Amino acid sequence: MSAQPKPAENILLRHDQDGVATLTLNRPEARNALSRAMLSALQAELDAIKADRGIRAVVIAGAGPGFSGGHDLKEMRANRDRGFYEATLAQCSRMMQSIVRLPQPVIARVHGIATAAGCQLVASCDLAVASTQAQFATSGVNIGLFCSTPMVALSRNVARKHAMEMLLLGEFMDAETAWRFGLVNRVVAPEALDDTVYGMARRIASKSAHVLKIGKEAFYRQLETGLSEAYDYASRVMTANLLAKDGVEGVDAFLDKRKPKWCDE
Repeated sequence: MSAQPKPAENILLRHDQDGVATLTLNRPEARNALSRAMLSALQAELDAIKADRGIRAVVIAGAGPGFSGGHDLKEMRANRDRGFYEATLAQCSRMMQSIVRLPQPVIARVHGIATAAGCQLVASCDLAVASTQAQFATSGVNIGLFCSTPMVALSRNVARKHAMEMLLLGEFMDAETAWRFGLVNRVVAPEALDDTVYGMARRIASKSAHVLKIGKEAFYRQLETGLSEAYDYASRVMTANLLAKDGVEGVDAFLDKRKPKWCDE
């Protein structure tokens, strides 16, 4: 299952099915570059999905041969101005953080090349599944641009030495290496990519949306705190979870050996 085809002028496609929203970057002729317009389109859809109780998981995909080649360098060259650069990077940073802060889990479906800010997009998603044909790189250093903003998401996904290797060398790595580094969760044959991605998405969508929301938020918040503070915070979250309607229902259903009926509260 993948996004339904729509007119080519739509730079971002959205297709909803079974509680899963698929957002497909649709600029294949530009390697799905993250132009200002693409960033705006992604932000608008993420904002809409955040308030949509019918959507329980999100998949981000790319049309054409690649996932995303990162920022639109032609657009950058046409607007050589500090204000434009600052605004573009602030817009991109906001969109990446919106993925992290979205109540619904987000899966990157990576079928081809993901470079620079495209690699950042993969790292910003909660989960990532890659085809064996996918390749990854933070290759800005090769053209005089250290991938400083992609570094933020990358360094929060992979080990320090692996992150520095990617950033300093700027080399492409295959999907198996990306899996070994911890950038992606699974690597599958191209023909198994959709089954794997949407199988995961449907399993996520079968859970309590309320529990997923508080769990995802807690995961990222505790990462930014010290050990004792993380335990104190996580204990408060767990207590609230145990007292929530879906927490009570889940425990009761497990003990009663029946399927839970979630109310998402």
